[in-house]
Formats: sequence, C-alpha cells, structure tokens
Amino acid sequence: MCEKCKGNYYITTPIYYPSANLHIGHAYCTVATDTMARFKRLQGYNVKFLTGTDEHGQKIEDKAKEAGVTPQQFVDNIVLGEKGVLDLWKLMNISYDRFIRTTDDYHVAAIQKIFKKMYDNGDIYKGTYKGKYCKPCESFWTESQLVNGKCPDCGRDVQDAEEEAYFFKLSKYADRVQDLLENTDFLQPRSRVNEMVNNFIKPGLEDLCVSRTSFTWGVPVDFDPGHVVYVWIDALFNYMTALGFENDKYDDLNNFWPADVHFVGKEIVRFHSIIWPAMLMSLDLPLPKKVYGHGWLNFNGEKMSKSRGNVVDPYVLSERFGVDALRFFLLRTFPFGSDGNFTNELLISTINVDLANDLGNLVSRTTAMSQKYFGGELGKGGESAELDNELKALATEVFANYEKQMEAFQFSNALAEVFRLIGRANKYIDETTPWILAKSEDTQPRLLTVMKNLCECIRISAILVSPMMPDSAEKILNLLGVPAEGRTWDAQCYCADSEATWKTSTGAPLFPRIDVEKELAALEELSKASQEPVVEIEPYSDEKVDFDTFCKSDFRAVKVKDCKNVKKSEKLLQFTLDDGSGTDRQILSGIAKFYKPEELIGKTLVAVTNLPPRKMMGRESCGMLISAVHTVNGEEKLNLLMIDDAIPAGAKLC
Repeated sequence: MCEKCKGNYYITTPIYYPSANLHIGHAYCTVATDTMARFKRLQGYNVKFLTGTDEHGQKIEDKAKEAGVTPQQFVDNIVLGEKGVLDLWKLMNISYDRFIRTTDDYHVAAIQKIFKKMYDNGDIYKGTYKGKYCKPCESFWTESQLVNGKCPDCGRDVQDAEEEAYFFKLSKYADRVQDLLENTDFLQPRSRVNEMVNNFIKPGLEDLCVSRTSFTWGVPVDFDPGHVVYVWIDALFNYMTALGFENDKYDDLNNFWPADVHFVGKEIVRFHSIIWPAMLMSLDLPLPKKVYGHGWLNFNGEKMSKSRGNVVDPYVLSERFGVDALRFFLLRTFPFGSDGNFTNELLISTINVDLANDLGNLVSRTTAMSQKYFGGELGKGGESAELDNELKALATEVFANYEKQMEAFQFSNALAEVFRLIGRANKYIDETTPWILAKSEDTQPRLLTVMKNLCECIRISAILVSPMMPDSAEKILNLLGVPAEGRTWDAQCYCADSEATWKTSTGAPLFPRIDVEKELAALEELSKASQEPVVEIEPYSDEKVDFDTFCKSDFRAVKVKDCKNVKKSEKLLQFTLDDGSGTDRQILSGIAKFYKPEELIGKTLVAVTNLPPRKMMGRESCGMLISAVHTVNGEEKLNLLMIDDAIPAGAKLC
C-alpha cells in the first residue's frame, strides 16, 4: 500500500439473481455502491468494490428448462449476452473492481470446503425439511411467518415442501446475533433492527435448511451425492471467496476483510443481518463492519416491474437523458434508506431544475463571461469583499457537511449540500453584476475576483459531484482548465485568491433543458409499445357435451384456393376452399379485421363441414372455419387455426 493511501476499503453490492428483465431498480443499489466506492477513492483509499451474480437454484433450473437450454447456457446468456448484467453495469458506468459469479470454479470449490467445515464443527446436520417454500424468493418459511398464507417477502403463493436436507444450527446463534443487532451499529438504518429482532429472532429462530435434493443446479455436497448447497451458504460467502477465502484464485483477504459495508436491498436484510453473521460466527471469522439496507425504487407508486413499461428501462432513460443525469436523479431524489417513487415527471423536473437551471446554467454563464471579458484567462484579481468571504466560508462548510453525509451513506443530503453552494454562486452573480463591472476599467480587478470566485465554487462543486456524475464532473473541470492536482480531495482548500491563472473554455450546454410535455408524451408512447399484453381467454363452459354428440362434428383439413373481402361488410371474408371432395366449398368467416385476404391463400385451415348452410350478407356459407378467440388489453382477437401444409385437403381430424 502506498504511503499516501489512507487505507483499504471494501464495499459490496449483493450478487444479483440473473434476470432477463433488467430495469432501473436493479441498477439503483449498484449505482449507490459505485458512488461510495468513487468517493472513498477520491479520499485516497485503496478500494475494492465487488459485485456479481447469484446463478444457482431451482428458479434457474426451471427457467433454463422452459427455454430449452442448459442452466449454464441460460445464466451465461443473461450475464454475458447483449443488454445483460455486464452490459448494464458498463452502461451505468459502474467502476467495480471484481465481478464474481457463483458458477465460477474457484467459488464452487471454496463453498464445498466451507460446507464441510461447518459440518465437521457440528453446526450442520442432516434431517428432513417439511414446511412452506416460496419458489420465486427461494425462501423457506414457517406457517407463522406467512402473511395471509403467502410469502411475507413477495406476496406470492407458497407450496408445501418435504425432502431430506442438511440444516445449519441458526438457533444456536440467536442470542449472539440479537446482541449484535441491538447493541452495535452493525445494521443500518437503525429502523431495520427492530424489524429483524421482533419479526425473526424473538418469535424463535429456527435452524436453517442449507441443502436441497429436489433439484440439481447448485454446488454439489461432495461428501453426500444428491444434495446441493442451498443459496444461503453459496451466495453469502461470495463476499469472502472473491477475496481468496478457501481458494487460491485471489489473495486479498487479509487486506480487505472484514468488509467495511454491504449495501443490500431491504428484502434481503434478513439474510445479511441474521444468517450471514451467524455463519461467520460458526467458523469463528470476523464479521463485516456494517450492513446497510436501502429501500425499494417503486414506479408510479408500485414496485417496479419490467412488465409495466419500457420507461423504466435504463437503456431508454440513458439514451434520452444521459447516464450521469440518471445516476444523479437516483441519488439526489431518494433518501438511501427509504423507498422512493420513480416517476417520469420527477425525473425530468430534477434534470431541469437542478442540472439545467442551477449547475448547467452556472457553468455556462461563468465560462461564457470569462471568455467575453478576459478571453478565458483569469489571473490574480483584486481584494476580497465581504460577499467573497461569505462564499468562501460557505464552500468550506459545504465541504465538511458533504463528507459527513457521505460517510453516513446519505447521498441525497450530500448533494443537497453541494447545491447550497451552487445556488449561492448563482445568486452571487446577480449580486456582483459582472456585466456592469465589465463597463469600466476601474472595476476590472473586481470583475476578475468575481470570476475567479465563481470558477472556484464550480471547481469544488464538480469535485463533490464526481462520485455521482463522473463524466459530467470531468467535463466541467476541463472547461475550467483545472490541472490534475486541483481535482483531488486534498485540493479542497478555497484558492480563488491564488496567483495561479485560470484558462477556461466554453462548450455545448452540459444539461440541455427538456420540453416536459413533449418528453412525457414520447415516454408514454414508449411505455405503451413495450408493455406486455394483458391476455384474457374465454371462461370454460360448465355445460357438458356427451361424447357421441361431439363425434358427430366433422373436422376436415381445407386448403384456401381464394379469399376476398365481402362488399359492404367490415367483418366478413369469403373463402373458396378445397375440401378434398372435388367440388369447391364456400365458407364466410368474420375475421377480416385480423387478416388480409391475400396472406391466407394457400394456407391449410380446419373447418367443420357438416353444419347446415346459412346465408350471410346474401351469400351461402357451407361450414365454419375454426379460430382461437382471446382478448388482448381489452380487445378481442381471432386467430385461424392453421395446420401443416403437408396434410392433404379433406383429411379428417379426430
């Protein structure tokens, strides 16, 4: 470690279940973790930032089977494929230092050793699991923990489960874990502590099922074939295996463990604040210093879901507004410990008010005036006035408050401090009126002082927003011509009164103002286009038809020789059909709304041919073509039943 380094800092996000439907909610925790990692690097720490994917379990096995691929192929596609996890982290400018997959060979081997150690020390034993299981959450629950008979985490139905399994003696560590939660700052925000203690520990902490036999996609228990290690051990120990624990892939454990903080969503606080420390206690390992459980990012008042529309797609939002603006919005708007309600209106308003009006306008006005009045070169100015000293005092205060809020993971409060300085600098322009000072030679020294004060406020603000908006901060510092030594955490001193010459430049607006109505309309259209359709089918009939009656219906393959619209009818198409009899059959069908006549010619359809003829729009229809009827988003749809063209006309269907 270099002499200037302040120390090591290890920060993690949870390893994510690889989902094919990635939305901005998935990025929320990782953007916050990235911001903290960048902040600690800015301060001079040697940072290790870990993220990754949790790739084992029954859900993966089932989804892979549905997709017709192996589980490994399934997770590889989601993690490595186009717009997969790694692509999303690249898009959101996530500066992780290490990415772990629980299918990595070194992790699998390490988990087997860890499981065996816990078994050998008597904390894992074999038994039979019988209880309730939530497949989407991969969580076991007791009857008393269910809410209205459903999973307390996701609200879905649970199923009865019974199988041979290994158990971890979680109950053995109940008192120690309760003491950890109640008498230390291990779990934050503090509001999470009562929830964990009252809901899970005090009712009686039961031993934990840590192996499964009902599926095979997992880390095998090497001393008992048929068992795979369950998610608790497999996923949670990634934080240590990624540093080299029980493997020789890495050798960072002594430098970075215990972790400084695990950032996790509130739905997995129980795993990280109760199960994780208990397992570490079992192996007599140091505990992480802190677990921080943040809230959910909701969409229009409901938990975010890809099926609710493409407007929550980070690729769409980044393309329209920019990655930095999106990162800024997530951290500026929502207190990190609480739930946040994402709306497009709020996103656009935040960009327009904070970034376009305040920060962007300050940068544009200042650089433009420095070019206009001094050709971009700002040397030493005149004496400082009281207004200048007030600005300098505020900058010093903001720097200190910002650091305090960042250390408490209160990113929105930290940014609020920065925008106190930005707001004051904008007001300072109106108070000092540079355009008036520029009219007289006598006030040139004063004008120069004003410009350097503005540049210094912008420089400090850019440094402070750099963990949240790294690319935008760099652009701002480049416009000001700030050298490398002026971009560091240690360059926080207010230096507008120095003799150094600033060389500024101008550029395109950093944050163009958004037309609210136009943009909301465009997002609404995108949302409609991307929403998954709500499909409804006709209810089943309770009326029974006897078998003999059903068999009287004569279903035949028919080939379309000709098809045309029926004049004066918006619904009917007239079909000329080869039914294998040697004589053409005419059938009229009310599907003109769903098909063009020319696209049906040559198709092989199914018709009921022994219905009595009937008149439709003055034309005879001899039979009925079979269609499937369903409703999509409230609109009825008809799809003709089409069969293999190799089936000859007239073939009977039975």
